[in-house]
Amino acid sequence: MEVFFTGVGFLLLGYLGFWAWYRNRPIYRVPSQFPTEWRELLQKHVHFYQNLNEKEKRRFEKSICNFLKQVRITGIRIEVSDLDRLLVACSAVIPLFGFPSWQYSYLHEVLLYPASFDRNFSMDNPEEVITGMVGSGRNMEGVMILSKHSLHQSFDNTTDKHHVGIHEFVHILDKQDGSIDGVPGVLNDKQYAKPWLRLMRREMQRIRKGKSDIDAYAATSEEEFLAVASEYFFERPKLFQEKHPELYKTLYKVYHQDMSRRLRKPFRKPRRIGRNDLCPCGSGEKFKNCCMNN
Repeated sequence: MEVFFTGVGFLLLGYLGFWAWYRNRPIYRVPSQFPTEWRELLQKHVHFYQNLNEKEKRRFEKSICNFLKQVRITGIRIEVSDLDRLLVACSAVIPLFGFPSWQYSYLHEVLLYPASFDRNFSMDNPEEVITGMVGSGRNMEGVMILSKHSLHQSFDNTTDKHHVGIHEFVHILDKQDGSIDGVPGVLNDKQYAKPWLRLMRREMQRIRKGKSDIDAYAATSEEEFLAVASEYFFERPKLFQEKHPELYKTLYKVYHQDMSRRLRKPFRKPRRIGRNDLCPCGSGEKFKNCCMNN
């Protein structure tokens, strides 16, 4: 009996030791100077960055470093590449770029899955297709989950009005006032909140009636409306302003960014990657042996 309890004690100590390590393991060590290789990756893959002037690019890079110092990015069944890390950070920085001093106070880790998953976090024959999720509850509070494949797709396709990274980080921003409710903190004052709620609910009704080009998922709840409309605002601002001028004007105030003026240059896509080319993630492996099938 004594041996049994001793064994259980060692198992318990091992379990507690693992969680102590997991909770306190070091965050990725950010280089003291922004690497040239990172700058080249941003210029190739991030439309928002391509449209910044040199001064703004340095501020964007500084914001990326600050984010990476504060939030862990952990790969689940994958190695996290420099490009993966940068695209997660860009998704976080873009909505906050109009507020240089703001930080994500409700986030400490992003879990990067290779593909979509379901609500049980299963990637093997998932019951539903989820590409991004903000965690809740005791074990997942402060955690975000993103599909690596969908994240890369979001940056590669700048015309579909969808961006999984921006969508999930808008949820985190929405939570800055304590709850995810579709009303950003900047609109919490009654004189702003009531007009926003009326505008949002009116557009949700138009979506349900098939009279809006905003994705139907926006009509499922007010918090999803904010996230989906924000994706559209940051991805296709000129079209959004043309189709939804009142919504555009409100989100311009929310994010302190006139995206229609900012995204003047079309997205310059990187050339098509051949099977035997080096993988752009920076692993040093051929594309066919690395990210091609992820």
